[in-house]
Amino acid sequence: MPVDNPNISQDLPVIRQLDDAAINRIAAGEVVERPASAVKELVENAIDAGSRRIEIAYADGGKTLIRITDDGCGITEEQLPLALSRHATSKIDGTDLLDIHTFGFRGEALPSLGAVGRLSITSRVGKAPAAQISVEGGAMSAVKPAALSGGTIVELRDLFYATPARLKFMRSDRAEAQAITDVVKRLAMAEPFVGFTLRDVTGGGDGRVTFRVEAENGDLFDALHGRLARILGKEFAENALKIDAEREGLRLIGYAALPTYSRGSSVAQYLFVNGRPVKDKLLVGALRGAYFDYLSRDRHPAAALFIDCDPHLVDVNVHPAKSEVRFRDPGLARGLIVSSLRHALAEAGHRASTTVANSTLDAFKPEPLGNMGALGATTSTPAGPARVYQMDRPSLGARTAAYQAQAPMAQEPGFADLTEAYSARVEPVETEVAQEVPAEGLPLGAARAQVHENYIVAQTETGMVIVDQHAAHERLVYEKLKRQMAENGVAAQALLIPEIVELSEGDCARIMTVADDLSKLGLTIEAFGGGAVAVRETPALLGEVNARAMVLDILDELDDAGESMLVQAKLEAILSRVACHGSIRSGRRMRGEEMNALLREMEATPHSGQCNHGRPTYVELKLADIERLFGRT
Repeated sequence: MPVDNPNISQDLPVIRQLDDAAINRIAAGEVVERPASAVKELVENAIDAGSRRIEIAYADGGKTLIRITDDGCGITEEQLPLALSRHATSKIDGTDLLDIHTFGFRGEALPSLGAVGRLSITSRVGKAPAAQISVEGGAMSAVKPAALSGGTIVELRDLFYATPARLKFMRSDRAEAQAITDVVKRLAMAEPFVGFTLRDVTGGGDGRVTFRVEAENGDLFDALHGRLARILGKEFAENALKIDAEREGLRLIGYAALPTYSRGSSVAQYLFVNGRPVKDKLLVGALRGAYFDYLSRDRHPAAALFIDCDPHLVDVNVHPAKSEVRFRDPGLARGLIVSSLRHALAEAGHRASTTVANSTLDAFKPEPLGNMGALGATTSTPAGPARVYQMDRPSLGARTAAYQAQAPMAQEPGFADLTEAYSARVEPVETEVAQEVPAEGLPLGAARAQVHENYIVAQTETGMVIVDQHAAHERLVYEKLKRQMAENGVAAQALLIPEIVELSEGDCARIMTVADDLSKLGLTIEAFGGGAVAVRETPALLGEVNARAMVLDILDELDDAGESMLVQAKLEAILSRVACHGSIRSGRRMRGEEMNALLREMEATPHSGQCNHGRPTYVELKLADIERLFGRT
């Protein structure tokens, strides 16, 4: 039954040229999505102007006021009107749209903001007099004299007043303020040598400072490490690995956290290309792939990574907000991230996050509040300050001597006599072994006891280590199985009758681009004409496989992330289960030499600090932390 199309009128459509005001409002819809978008554009302009200190003030989540103050080069009085003109910029000359070395280059931000809000710019260049220009709803005022010591002040009031319908789509003031904070923090990471101050002036006055970082000093890595510590926290800085790698014109620098310092979502992943914060699917997928073998699916790595390259190797003009980029060779960028991170994680060896020890210490209960009465009864009298016990710490020589001498000897009765009554014991240590214990090359120390037939207690030079024997050995067996699979390849089982999977021609072409990679993992597919593929071999380790479902799942991953880890994930899941069943079980009593052998193998095996699911295999407590638990300072 024919239905009238409401989008087609009976009259012949007429093509019209829109006026500048309408053009700028449309452009603002692309560039300025919310107040945080306006802050991003204005702060990027300040950075491009060579500013060393930038202050951002906002009111009501940026809806009523956004003010950016910088100490950059400024804009001359003659060029102020041109700065508010559409597609006018000082950053490119238009001859090469790939040769971009600045944040901005389109010349759209200022006229777009002036079309939807009340915008004023006050600027001064050197010793020349300062000048000011204003624009409201696209109507520009004349340039007039102003008072300013230097730099530029851009003030945007009543954002979207000219397009009030956009205000209905704004979120709460708190949510918009949080988005502004996130934008400023990302730009602060990209520019560690620039100081940033973020101020909430809702209600008038000087307001309150919600974020501040001073300009960092030193070389690039020192400055970046200091800036990340101030933004992401001290714990991230303590547990982050330095990344510095280069390949075919692309350089990757930054810091990536240990697997045991993981997050429940991807909120701590910060990626930059030529200093520009991006949220790119290719780069996020590469980061996930690098940690693929060390984290469970519900955990996410934390990292701040910076890719620097010749501007001609990457196109930044593929997204209205410039939040996505396109590399000339995407595989090169992905491979650089994956290989660099995996190399850094391997070099970290058995190291685990310091947050594990902090969580352990937090789990200990503090001394109960209130004064202790007779027989330990707690009185209702309010407690005074916590008691502090002063005690001289023994010298290094005294600790070393005690370290050697305090191990229980085989001929002397000790805690081992209690093994029948309690689920803990101390293993006898031979004299010659005890003499070798204090060697500095033993980060995990020497085994001293086994608790509940599952946890090894070891004494180190600076404290103690508690090891989960099952989780630790499971990881060691898993790493050994992976090495064997890498050396010998993945055994494939040929299907008696190849399974034909019907696909669209586009899906067929897409999966055939990764056919060689799948073949290395034991899954052999061939084009079968039209849009069909024939599955001829599947990995023997997986047993009986639903080939069609696997092919479709691989295609879904390719569409979502640009790559597929499905087959590898299934293979490594099998290896993980084999490792679990082949490792030391909980409840098994271990001899002293077995426990020490496990510790030595952990020290020599990369990634032994976390189990196959990203959980820690050991906890290290420093002597100072233990003393603090007992009130010693």
